[in-house]
Amino acid sequence: MAVNKTIETEGSVNDFINAVEDSTKRNDSFELVKLMQEQTGFEAKMWGPAIIGFGSYHYKYASGREGDAPLVGFSPRKEAISLYCYVTSENREELLSKFGKHKSGKGCIYIKKLTDIDVEVLKKMISLSVENLNELYPPK
Repeated sequence: MAVNKTIETEGSVNDFINAVEDSTKRNDSFELVKLMQEQTGFEAKMWGPAIIGFGSYHYKYASGREGDAPLVGFSPRKEAISLYCYVTSENREELLSKFGKHKSGKGCIYIKKLTDIDVEVLKKMISLSVENLNELYPPK
């Protein structure tokens, strides 16, 4: 069975963000930490070497694979900031149509900077992610 690479670590969130070269991404990352902490009520934690996550849930798939993951998170990558929010398909398109300038993949939303997006829509997506994941994987 494969070992999960993205696990909660004791790494310093502030040290990680302070090492981000791009000043806009660095400043936006500190803003995202504040915003996500306020929306979730959870402190920022490092997950693996490059993801800042908030809260956690334990998943177990039908295949038997299981592990822990953050309820929401982000990573200031070189090309863009990756946002990790679990928004169901019924809400996703509507929210993304109001979100602002972004690209999206299967599980991530990519933004260049916070001023490109509607932060109120992001707050809604964060709240929905926590709600959806707690429903799918109830806390014990």
